[in-house]
Amino acid sequence: MTLTEKAAYIKGLTEGLALDASKPETKIINELISLVEDMSRTIADLEEDVEYLNDYIEEVDEDLGTLEEDVYSDEDDDYDECEGCCGCDGDFDDEDDDDFDGEECYEIECPSCGETICFDSTIDPADLVCPACQEKINS
Repeated sequence: MTLTEKAAYIKGLTEGLALDASKPETKIINELISLVEDMSRTIADLEEDVEYLNDYIEEVDEDLGTLEEDVYSDEDDDYDECEGCCGCDGDFDDEDDDDFDGEECYEIECPSCGETICFDSTIDPADLVCPACQEKINS
């Protein structure tokens, strides 16, 4: 039973008592019942608003999560692990790799020309020069 239904039930019980309307006690009881009715309607409206706002916040949270994935998904680190573009097999757990001898391989995009540059961990990124445009990469 909702609060408004309970308030209506109490009002019905009181009306069934056939109280004398001229007595001060009856006036107080009637005013209290009126107050309970008003409060139950206000609470019902607030509960409806809270439910709407909770649904809205869930939608905003989902949208924010999608936005975060779109914006931040590729910016976890300045240097991504290599995907095999430099001739390595991309398997960095294999210590017996003949080409890189277990060195980690990274890639970065040149800010000048957009070329993807692959390098291993023996090269300091601060000394990196783009082979396509010959610009120094400032990391």
